[in-house]
Amino acid sequence: MRTKKFVYHLLALFVVAATLLAACGAPATEAPAATEAPAMTEAPAATEAPAADPMADLVAAAQAEGTLTTIALPHDWCNYGEAIETFKAKYGIEVNELNPDAGSGDEVEAIKANKDNKGPQAPDVIDVGFSFGDSSKAEGLIQPYKVSTWDSIPDDAKDPEGYWYGDYYGVLSFLVNTDVQPEVPQDWADLLDPKYNGQVALSGDPRTSNQAIQTVFASTLANGGSLDDAQPGLDFFAQLNSAGNLVPLISNNGLVAKGETPVRITWDYNALAAIDSFAGNPAAEVVIPATGRFAGVYVQAISAYAPHPNAAKLWMEFLYSDEGQIIWMKGYCHPIREADMRERGVVPADLAAKLPDVSGAVFPSLDQLNAAKELITTSWDTVVGSDIQAAP
Repeated sequence: MRTKKFVYHLLALFVVAATLLAACGAPATEAPAATEAPAMTEAPAATEAPAADPMADLVAAAQAEGTLTTIALPHDWCNYGEAIETFKAKYGIEVNELNPDAGSGDEVEAIKANKDNKGPQAPDVIDVGFSFGDSSKAEGLIQPYKVSTWDSIPDDAKDPEGYWYGDYYGVLSFLVNTDVQPEVPQDWADLLDPKYNGQVALSGDPRTSNQAIQTVFASTLANGGSLDDAQPGLDFFAQLNSAGNLVPLISNNGLVAKGETPVRITWDYNALAAIDSFAGNPAAEVVIPATGRFAGVYVQAISAYAPHPNAAKLWMEFLYSDEGQIIWMKGYCHPIREADMRERGVVPADLAAKLPDVSGAVFPSLDQLNAAKELITTSWDTVVGSDIQAAP
């Protein structure tokens, strides 16, 4: 497990690399602060009233709404299953879960499609790839809100006006069913070997999925490209497809377990959670590739058209509390407030030793991500030509 010093180094890399765009907009709604009592001129009474809970009004308003609608939150992704169940039990609010396997682009489209709809198909909150935060703000699809732990989120991992904020990051890895494929690839180039024919799969459609887009981008770094030139990643996947090694299915842990996609390229937290869920059946391994180590940050935001805006704000308060951040860490994610929490000594010892060594991982800037996203989404069909579809 990386030390606190190493985590600071990773975050420092990200801070240097990220270029955030601040646009004019409405001031962020901040978490309610406790009201200060006026200075007393007389001796206090023997019994004083307890201090007001600064979150009480928000909790009451959220409970009055009664429901939170989420989208694209698989229970085995970053331990969201525990997060959702804990939130429901803690506040007595129902969670309406839309399309758990959706990609970041699908989440944004769900907001657009339900602007005038306050029904159950309108998401309150989204969890999307880093580049989708700023574009969603520019399109007026999200609203500002600053959680009470705002100051401990690194400045370059959040929109200064509070429209979106980093939640966690991971590093792309290979999840391999070793019962089906005992020869585990150690780097991107290994995936071209004929022994992986019909075995390698992405975790989304590169035309819409943030994870799949960044997978293509990551392969660039191991194939002569750079963070400023994603074309070699497209060329690599064209080779993979021509070799017959790329499976045109969106992989998930179930498909890995059944052997339909024995090699899944996914974030390390998804892969490590899969190992736990398999419990040895099938046997599986997780590999952080030797080269092209690529870190991806996801961000949270509240829909500008949220049917349950107070429940959405309370959800954010929960996720960015120490409790919520630790739940993510239990799912092998690197929570965005990890450095602050380690400094204060609130990370349980078993979790402190849980996350893998991802030394050398690079954090692309927002401009680099946007450029790569544009190239990959628009060129995939012509360069690679594989129509990646969800399993029937």
